[in-house]
Amino acid sequence: MLKPPLDAATLSDQHKGIASHEHHFNGLQAGLRRLASAWLLAALGAIALSLLPPAISDAREARESPSPSPSPSPSSITQPGDHDLSLVWQGEARRYRVHVPPTFKASQPSAVVYFFHGGGSNLAHAANEAFYGQVGESDRRGHIVVFPNGHSRLRSGKLATWNAGHCCGSARDEQVDDVGFVRALHAELQRRVRVDPTRVFAAGMSNGGMMAYRLACEASDVFSAIAAVAGTDNTRVCQPERAVSILHIHAKDDERVLFNGGAGQDSRHVTDFVSVPESTAKWARLNGCQAATRGVLDAPGARCVVHDGCRDGKQVQLCVTDTGGHAWPGGRKVRGGAGSPALSATERMGAFFFER
Repeated sequence: MLKPPLDAATLSDQHKGIASHEHHFNGLQAGLRRLASAWLLAALGAIALSLLPPAISDAREARESPSPSPSPSPSSITQPGDHDLSLVWQGEARRYRVHVPPTFKASQPSAVVYFFHGGGSNLAHAANEAFYGQVGESDRRGHIVVFPNGHSRLRSGKLATWNAGHCCGSARDEQVDDVGFVRALHAELQRRVRVDPTRVFAAGMSNGGMMAYRLACEASDVFSAIAAVAGTDNTRVCQPERAVSILHIHAKDDERVLFNGGAGQDSRHVTDFVSVPESTAKWARLNGCQAATRGVLDAPGARCVVHDGCRDGKQVQLCVTDTGGHAWPGGRKVRGGAGSPALSATERMGAFFFER
């Protein structure tokens, strides 16, 4: 059966419906295109950000992220005992230990001794009482002793060295700024405890003693006296701003840092060490001391002489033991054996710093 033909009104309504559907469809297509474009732009932006150099990417993140809270300042040390801490220097987390004596009073300025371990060692050895006796000396005299760790390629901090100029190891080879490190460490210590600026000293064994010499040359505004045991002055440049008292202790039979200069068999690849007499004579000149020496100790197996008449009441003192080799007199050697029993380097150093 044939349907009757549609009238004009019906045809008009159908055309309007079709037009309406086409309008909605076209709108949906436009919306989808806008959504796709936005998604594509976001994806391309993320890809572009991932390809930026780290410095640019970090700077953008810093602008878009809320500012972090400032790092808290170093907390004060208020109690006696050992405090193991660290300081990031030239991208390396450098450990250090602060030993505070039982008589410590936070309200009073304290004297400070920085004690530097030997090359290839670390702060744990330096703080070992059997080797160097620094903790006991701190407790007896009432000063703070700081044991910094040298530069190490190991996360443990072992096998560390100091850049003392011509010596030693990776610290020297990589030109580590160890003077800058010690200055930064001292600034941090001053934020933790009250320090007597007139009684800040540096001491060390072997490469650590050489580091003490470098601090005398480049940080005389901080250190008023240094003590070096079995380590001579091997600095590259030495122009101290003011006079610094020097105590040097050395065994005549040192097999590594030879008394009369040069390196022993086990140290022949390190450097050609400056001699003991040349090191002390150099500091007698720098301090404006008398060239002649005066004897202050003459004991079996050990002798000490001093250069008097130095500027600002300073002194240059040399103590020599007949035996003991490359070791701390009065202490045990790390690899077995002992230093010369004729002299206690720990007691001599304490008297030099605190009793003159």
